[in-house]
Amino acid sequence: MPDDDLLRSVLRELWHLTPTGITGLPRGLMSRAWDVEAGEERYVMRLVPPAARQSVAAGLAAADHLRSRGIAAGEPVRTLTGGLTLELPEGSLTVFRRTPGRPLVGADPVDQQWWGDRLGAVHRALQHFDHPGLRPWNLLDPDAAHLGVESWLRAAVAEAVTATTRLTVTDRLTYGVLHGDPAPEGFVVDPETGRAGLLDCPSGGTGPLVYDVAAAVVYAGGPDASAELIDGYLAAGPVDQDELDAVLPVLVRFRWAVQADWSARSLTGDRAPGCAGEVLRRAREALESDAA
Repeated sequence: MPDDDLLRSVLRELWHLTPTGITGLPRGLMSRAWDVEAGEERYVMRLVPPAARQSVAAGLAAADHLRSRGIAAGEPVRTLTGGLTLELPEGSLTVFRRTPGRPLVGADPVDQQWWGDRLGAVHRALQHFDHPGLRPWNLLDPDAAHLGVESWLRAAVAEAVTATTRLTVTDRLTYGVLHGDPAPEGFVVDPETGRAGLLDCPSGGTGPLVYDVAAAVVYAGGPDASAELIDGYLAAGPVDQDELDAVLPVLVRFRWAVQADWSARSLTGDRAPGCAGEVLRRAREALESDAA
């Protein structure tokens, strides 16, 4: 993972920015991000791992599409050579002008309303958006070697995949462009204007839109802690309450399986993030609780 010295050097040489501060943002499943101060300007740097490189162009195009429809989303800053990304061994690095505002707090009921509203607005605005970089939604592989890192893991992932497969085959679901990792820190609200928006628009490909809601519910602390988030989404998004009520429990469980899969993959890699073990512990608690 790039250290601060490398990031400072890259910003100076490729973007002609002199950072006065670089602060790591909470780690997501799909990327790493840093808040950058350069004089009076604020930026966000996002690093997407090599396996997700094809989604970067789709995410940039999706953010442009959102801005054209009045939804605030970070605007990429081109390098001095005109590129939108810098390819590093660790993945694709992009710099965005930071959307004005403070990050949302997942446990705050008012912030949950903003969060759900913006996620719903993004889903609605991207209903007819298409891009060759959008990846189809893929379920996890229960036979993957890294799931052997703990004895309970493979069976738990297989159960979540089976339930999700049954759901996608038997139910009529609303599909569209997924955010993929809608953590509250990726959304902001500007107290001066009351406008809410996104730091940027990482693309999770295409799939059932309730998966994004499920991911947000997991970040918020579970369904019992997410009433305002869900209300905000239902008021703004294209999914109705009947579908959400029927689908959400299965996809919340699947999201925990995704978290567990990510943790196991990280723990069997060369450099496991410090949070991987804790994420795996929480995923096990959630999956075993649901199974009971």
